[in-house]
Amino acid sequence: MRRADRLFQIIQALRRAPRPVTAAELAAELEVSTRSVYRDIADLIGQRVPIRGEAGIGYLLDRDFDMPPLMLTPDELEAAVLGAQWVAGRGDPVLAQAARNLIAKIETAVPERLRPFIAEPAIGAPPALNPAVDGLDIARTRAWIREGRKLRIRYRDQSGAESTRIIWPVIIGYAETIRLIAGWCETRQAFRSFRTDRIMEAEFLEERHATRPGVLRASWRREMEAARGSRPPPRLSEQQ
Repeated sequence: MRRADRLFQIIQALRRAPRPVTAAELAAELEVSTRSVYRDIADLIGQRVPIRGEAGIGYLLDRDFDMPPLMLTPDELEAAVLGAQWVAGRGDPVLAQAARNLIAKIETAVPERLRPFIAEPAIGAPPALNPAVDGLDIARTRAWIREGRKLRIRYRDQSGAESTRIIWPVIIGYAETIRLIAGWCETRQAFRSFRTDRIMEAEFLEERHATRPGVLRASWRREMEAARGSRPPPRLSEQQ
């Protein structure tokens, strides 16, 4: 590993760590000696990278430190481009366009030596085949999730039965050809998932639901974990 890349990896390791990281831990991750880590840390501090700590205790990176956005490794660049390609082919129209814009911005911003990883990628997401048509505005639904507002939907299930529900949308799931909205259903008093292509009509209500979006999302995640573990899921009132 080039020394410049190693310095970058040290910053990345400190950035993602919630606690002080020792030189021994950094040395094991980078497969170098602790002496090399001490020398690299000293050089980074000399370059005014805000690292706090000392040998034997551990090091922390100041959370306000902002690295130049162009400092991407080839693997990180390919990961970002692959994800953007997938979204461009499977996201709703607004999100798909945002993904294409992102790829263009990355290609313009990265150094010349990294541009082949975008123009001639070694990996790629296959195109989506026959994507289903959404029955509501997905971009607006994302805004309603963030704002904690309700939706009234007219829904047709797999058997063809229709119902009207008021839901508290939690998250939108993107699959190969369909999208799902998970939310708390006031009718069933439980979390339910709805295929967006089976939504026949949607009304975006101004009314906010009773639970903060972050708390509602955590409740949904706990229920999904409970379902996977075959444990009885807790009621929403017990999760708030």
